[in-house]
Amino acid sequence: MPLARTATPDVSIVVPIYNEVDNLPDLVKRIAQAMAAQPLSFELLAVDDGSTDGSRARLRELAATRPWLRPVLLARNYGQSSALQAGFDRVRGRYVVTLDADLQNEPDDIPLLLQRLETDPDVDMVSGWRKDRQDAEISRKLPSRIANKLISNATGVHLHDYGCALKAYRRPIIDRIRLYGELHRFIPSLAKEAGARIAEVPVRHHARTRGVSKYGIDRTFRVILDLILIVFFMRYRQRPLHAFGGLGLWLAAPGGLILLWLLIVKLLGHDIGGRPLLLVGVMLVLMGAQMIVAGLIGELLTRIYHEAGGAAQFHAEEYVPDEGSTMAPAPAPTAQAATETIA
Repeated sequence: MPLARTATPDVSIVVPIYNEVDNLPDLVKRIAQAMAAQPLSFELLAVDDGSTDGSRARLRELAATRPWLRPVLLARNYGQSSALQAGFDRVRGRYVVTLDADLQNEPDDIPLLLQRLETDPDVDMVSGWRKDRQDAEISRKLPSRIANKLISNATGVHLHDYGCALKAYRRPIIDRIRLYGELHRFIPSLAKEAGARIAEVPVRHHARTRGVSKYGIDRTFRVILDLILIVFFMRYRQRPLHAFGGLGLWLAAPGGLILLWLLIVKLLGHDIGGRPLLLVGVMLVLMGAQMIVAGLIGELLTRIYHEAGGAAQFHAEEYVPDEGSTMAPAPAPTAQAATETIA
């Protein structure tokens, strides 16, 4: 039974699309078939990221007879992270699922991920693992294995497959994260930062049969730069002085020792004006001082941001016992106890 557009669905499926006109009819059909095999209602947010091959017109045609299909048309090509965030901003379901539009992900695996969320309250995010990946060994599999190992060790979120787009989340996790740049590769790390408990399940993977891959070798270098950003974000976002100040101390300390040594040499009557070591010592001290000052400025900006009502420093939920709980309410404090508490 088609879902009325005014109804609130249980599941919101977000699919970023860029020049996938040949895959769209099959993609929409297979997602509908997969979701019909399970009891949860759904909506499909198809986010067109400035396609130039007729994908936008095809989405309009498909949505005309499918109330559960909600095309989101971006003004130009902004990138996958922005496309995903555009979808996340519009989700209505209590579960959110993402997958790619190239049909290398298997839509029939969506109920598998949703079942894990439904049956395991200790899991907030389920990440797909392309255990039997159907890609070229050298050009795709090997760089992916290296990247997965590097990201896992750097972020502490140990997954076999960071690059699998097929993932499912509880809605509060999606509400807590923001994507920009190319951070879509690090959604598990951002989710962990937002308090998510993550599980990984094997999913099927298919070779691309239509369309052209959007990934190139230059992606490897961008991943390294983005990894530096995400590690800094996870470890030092709320304490930048520890990052910049720590590096500054490591630079200034040897510089100070060098200058102290040269001072002793000078006091013993030796000339130090022409020694390269003097320049090294001065440069290390100045660089260290600059890094410490940068850390202090970062701390001031962080304080201003949070005190002005920026993003929350933590995420928490209050436990409310079930109505049938037999737990007795806590006794009201006595006047003496209240006085002691105030004191």
